[in-house]
Amino acid sequence: MSILIRYAPSSLTRAQYDQVNATLRENGPDGPPAALQLHVLFGEEPDLRVSEIWQSEEAWQQAWDGSLHAALATAGVELSEPEKFPVHEIWGSRVADA
Repeated sequence: MSILIRYAPSSLTRAQYDQVNATLRENGPDGPPAALQLHVLFGEEPDLRVSEIWQSEEAWQQAWDGSLHAALATAGVELSEPEKFPVHEIWGSRVADA
């Protein structure tokens, strides 16, 4: 089952977000993992937020333990445990059939 992950750091700037992405690109394959179905950056600086939909909690946990958590720490992003919610349905004009 897909899972929605909601990250709510104490503060997040665009510069920090870009630094996290640069670190992930340096330490991993090109592009997002195949198990990441959707990634959304939203809100206003310095309180940006991120939500993601992953194919499974196990896939997210592997990415989190692999390089994601470390990349956030390197960028100085203070983050409590992300919220996790089961996804019951995904649809929209830009969503590929899953």
